[in-house]
Amino acid sequence: MKLVRRLQQLGNTFVDLFHLVALFVIGGTIIWSAAYEYLYIMDKGRAELKDILLLFIYLELGAMVGIYFKTHRLPVQFLIYIAITALSRHLVIDVQKVSDDFHLYLLLVITFAIVLLSVAVLILTYTSYNYGRPEDNIQRNQAKLDAENQKTD
Repeated sequence: MKLVRRLQQLGNTFVDLFHLVALFVIGGTIIWSAAYEYLYIMDKGRAELKDILLLFIYLELGAMVGIYFKTHRLPVQFLIYIAITALSRHLVIDVQKVSDDFHLYLLLVITFAIVLLSVAVLILTYTSYNYGRPEDNIQRNQAKLDAENQKTD
């Protein structure tokens, strides 16, 4: 039984170590890619809208990694923000190159996808605020108790 517990602890340590290394690698890759894109923009002498939107995608990816690093929770909302930004970038930049026959349908589908993702963010925000995880409820209740205890003191 003691051996099993030690093996579980060792496994947990390896998983934590893997998370740390993977987060640093992903974070470094995001920084490297964003810096490369920024240097390309500077070399070009101007920033186009597609370049700025791409930098926003890098920013959101970096924020997502940072939040996961601090909280060990993957913020699904950031993934949706990235998808909305990518679809907006596609809508503004790439749709201009599409043929006229398919143009209207593509515009409608992308616009509908952006609206659908926006509604998903709204639902996720509402449910996480009102229902959250059990740990969040414990923290909220503890904060309320602390506030009430301070009022009575």
